[in-house]
Amino acid sequence: MNSEIEIKLLKEINELKKEVDYLKGNNDFQIPTYQYSKIRDSDLKELFEIEKNLNVSIFDDWFNNDLKIDPLVETFLKDLIQENKLLIESYNEEDLKINFISPILNRVKFKSFEKKIRDFYEAPLIYKTDKFILKGAIDFMVSEGLVESKKPYFFIQEFKRSEEYGNPRPQLLAELISGVELNDWQFIKGAYIIGGNWHFTILEKLGVHQYQYFISQNFDSTKISDLKLIYKNLVFVKNEIMNY
Repeated sequence: MNSEIEIKLLKEINELKKEVDYLKGNNDFQIPTYQYSKIRDSDLKELFEIEKNLNVSIFDDWFNNDLKIDPLVETFLKDLIQENKLLIESYNEEDLKINFISPILNRVKFKSFEKKIRDFYEAPLIYKTDKFILKGAIDFMVSEGLVESKKPYFFIQEFKRSEEYGNPRPQLLAELISGVELNDWQFIKGAYIIGGNWHFTILEKLGVHQYQYFISQNFDSTKISDLKLIYKNLVFVKNEIMNY
């Protein structure tokens, strides 16, 4: 028998045993739990059918927006770069968040008392099925709810200075999957940050535990031309959420 077929059959048998134990109420059965902050590509591939789609035209409507940057905002962004450019690569996660990322997000202003929507830092999120649990504290998300998060719309993951501190991409994808499933949506947007570099991301649900994702080109936030685009992309998301 082909070794690949044997491995597949053994995996299916183990899954069936787990399901039988669960149905019998076997106390030894535990649903695997994955923390967003620690999840890896290998975990995602074990849990889901997920693949990267290289067609970046899906970002056209998002990135080719006609939003204009106010001169005061441009001055703010230039000053932010000037104050932080030489330190970004040496910042730890909290330094980067407080000194550089948070001022940008606060300037975009995702909070609306009228719409009952705001930004949340380190907010808990859990997505649970009968086979696995995804849980953890989210670095940043925009969500319905003022006192507590009720419906997540947009995620930004991992304010890290380099990938040696953990790969933020699979962590973001796990959060986007949770958001799509909890909201019963087909698409959801997010972004991940490594040092001064931003990548925007779109996740699409194709079927039951089947997904594809799209990752944008790199935006270098230490360059004013790129930072202006980052700012416009965030404002576009904010407007989209507020009008949802």
